[in-house]
Amino acid sequence: MTTITHDIASILNSLIETCKDGQEGFRAAAENVKNRDMAALFRSYSNQRQQFGGELQSLVRGLGEGMEKTGSVAGALHRGWIDLKAAISAKDEHAVLAECERGEDSAVEEYREALEHSELPPEVHGVIARQYASVQEAHDRVRDLRDSYQK
Repeated sequence: MTTITHDIASILNSLIETCKDGQEGFRAAAENVKNRDMAALFRSYSNQRQQFGGELQSLVRGLGEGMEKTGSVAGALHRGWIDLKAAISAKDEHAVLAECERGEDSAVEEYREALEHSELPPEVHGVIARQYASVQEAHDRVRDLRDSYQK
């Protein structure tokens, strides 16, 4: 049982890191775009990811397991948010949208993989499934904005 509990905590901790990356990525994007509507959208997604991370942390605590403190640079790179800095410095909103979408590609995949684990208790699966739907929706909105954005 403790091995399964540890595995579930590991899955949750990975999602927490994904949420932290998204929170920081969207925050940075919001602070560096000129379009007010886009900045507001990015702030709302940053806040959403902070809330999601908190929910997941509560689940980890409920399992009696520890939380990982911070992700590695390699992990952040894998999760797709590192190149956002280059897009921001170029002041190219289309590029910022593209990098946000790439980060969201990674988040969607991370959530999808988490949902494939059969040992997840129903309440944990339910939280992850609900968050996954929101992350997928955010991904699609960012992608659609990117596709419609005029350079």
